[in-house]
Amino acid sequence: MYYVAIGDSFTEGVGDERPSGPARGWADRVAAGLAAALDEPVRYANLAIRGRLLAPIVTDQLDAALDLDPKPTLLSLNGGGNDMMRPGTDLGELIGLTAQAVRRCADAGVPLLLLSGADPSQRLPFGRIIHRRGEQLTAGVKALLAEYDVTFVDAFHDESLRQPHYWSPDRLHLAADGHARVARLVLSALGHPAGDEAARPAPAAAGRRLGPELRYYREHVAPWVHRRLRGRSSGDDREPKYPTWIPVGPGFLG
Repeated sequence: MYYVAIGDSFTEGVGDERPSGPARGWADRVAAGLAAALDEPVRYANLAIRGRLLAPIVTDQLDAALDLDPKPTLLSLNGGGNDMMRPGTDLGELIGLTAQAVRRCADAGVPLLLLSGADPSQRLPFGRIIHRRGEQLTAGVKALLAEYDVTFVDAFHDESLRQPHYWSPDRLHLAADGHARVARLVLSALGHPAGDEAARPAPAAAGRRLGPELRYYREHVAPWVHRRLRGRSSGDDREPKYPTWIPVGPGFLG
């Protein structure tokens, strides 16, 4: 099997950092899960870069993915989360870009796995706007399934992923447990159930205290606003972590 993942920080694995080296993330975990489940070698590439908008994902990254040799036997695509956080987002355009990517994969004979990203909106500033856009984008992507043979994983509506312990301190990226949860959803959709999660006690409800909220805005929101004002992205000058096929075996997840 040759599995390639394209996307933004969600697919790069931000929030699921190793002590050293690149972040893991759900896609790395899926590659390792496939290697464990299949009685055949698995090769893996990950072209995702944090901060990327959907247009470069379905052009530059998709071009590079389809140019890999040998050709992918599975390609996963997620994108649009960064677009939804910007004013004036055209959701129709995002759905159209996704449809173009689906058609390109179909024409190339590459099986496609589409994912909606997990919903971060409950604890984010302007969360209602992000949630509404996420609902519309997910519905538009789901509508493509009637026309094309695509595997779809709806992480946006996964109730478990709404729990706070699945999220990083920035409230935008999944933590390691969240990435592990998405990997289980994906493996199950691909026909490789990964077993049940260990039960966790429900976290105690807590209000938002002024001190931690001010610290959150200072450490996470202000840098994001500063980058937007400068026209910069967290992924500027970054390269994909696995731009070519690498073997996946025991110890891959570190």
